Amino acid sequence: MYICICNAVTDRQIRKAAKAGVRDLRQLQKELGVASNCGSCKETALEILREHRPDRSLAEPQMYEPSPA
Repeated sequence: MYICICNAVTDRQIRKAAKAGVRDLRQLQKELGVASNCGSCKETALEILREHRPDRSLAEPQMYEPSPA
């Protein structure tokens, strides 16, 4: 299922990134671009990341802002 429509990112991609070691939204934004446009997918993406943490918690990181090219 698509989680981030803006960047065409699926729940499978987020789970795969979490299994590979991504632990917070900032890392996920760098890897996949999730929540870097409109941000409506942020909570769902965080929920998926929480599923892959042993303690099921996530600190709220700052939004990743890519530098202009």
